[in-house]
Amino acid sequence: MARAKSSKKIGLAIIGAGRVGLFRGDTAMRHPAVEWIGIAEKNHNRGHFVAEKIGADFITQDYKELLKRPEVNAVIIATDEHLHVAPILDALAYGMPLLIEKPLATTLADSAKVMAAIEQAGVDAIVGYTQRFRRNWMGAKEKVASGALGDVTLVTSRAFMNRLVAIDNYKRTNDPKSISPMVISGTHALDIAMWYLEAKTPVELYARSIDKVLGPLYGGIDATAGMIMFSDGCILHTNISWALPVTWPGAVYSLEVGIVGTEGVLTIDDTHRDMVLAVSAPQEEGYNPDKRRLVDFMGSYPPGDWLDGELIGPMAEETNSWLNRVATGQKTHAATVKEAHNRLMLTKAFDLSAKLRKPVDLPIDAELEERLLRGV
Repeated sequence: MARAKSSKKIGLAIIGAGRVGLFRGDTAMRHPAVEWIGIAEKNHNRGHFVAEKIGADFITQDYKELLKRPEVNAVIIATDEHLHVAPILDALAYGMPLLIEKPLATTLADSAKVMAAIEQAGVDAIVGYTQRFRRNWMGAKEKVASGALGDVTLVTSRAFMNRLVAIDNYKRTNDPKSISPMVISGTHALDIAMWYLEAKTPVELYARSIDKVLGPLYGGIDATAGMIMFSDGCILHTNISWALPVTWPGAVYSLEVGIVGTEGVLTIDDTHRDMVLAVSAPQEEGYNPDKRRLVDFMGSYPPGDWLDGELIGPMAEETNSWLNRVATGQKTHAATVKEAHNRLMLTKAFDLSAKLRKPVDLPIDAELEERLLRGV
């Protein structure tokens, strides 16, 4: 039996009070090690709404002011994806542990810069690949790691999403070419697969995309499918579409994964079709509620679900796991900064290969990405 570890008290800074800031703050306020919470949010009204919800002790519109507070000894970066870099780099000066929402950055150059800065600072940082904390994926990871399947030779994944997430992302950006289904959402399924294949080395990638729905409306991409080839001959086949009709019942994700090895096979159905809600009037909850949606696969919202005003599910488990790590040094299976950079590199490689309509060698870097896009 493991000996109980001593626990330090946590003064938590949450930078960004959108959906994720609220979800993680709601979990943090219930954790026994958390004694103080501060929020930094540019939107004054939103900041005060979340602060009241979680009983925050301090609120500001300037994250630098929050980082200077003497109570703070741990930081969550939960801003919009394209605003991660500055608060991460500023937080590193204080040497505090970080929980960073994926991705580290939206460009390979910025991601590499952030990764190098974190490594140089020696800060304990993890990245929020929340799906690792769904029990389905944890159970499969254990079977792969234990060798139950033998040497894994093939992983295949399929991700279906209605178009609400895509529409939300394209409406919030001034540069639709900077986001894609792979970079924003497919990265979660990709992370799960690469987590299982962490002992293998990817060497080549080929992909194709289609844009018949979101392209004319927003200049975006509907779906991407492709393969990653590994140095030992293993193949990862993956696809994602986030252009399904709004009435598709998955609140967000509907995933299926198959893992084939020399000694076995494991299939995971994470489509959430085991609990189907059908109603006569639209529900004013979930991701970007829409009056056309009258059927839902319950449990398909990645952070989890609310029960008696408390978040229950993978984001709560991930947050608690990180808070335990900060308070006691407990080992966790959260994504590392190096893994997060790798996932961004791979998703960018999917988009690059699809654009060039030819295979690309792995890894790619920012210079190669830019040169290939220019056709040089």
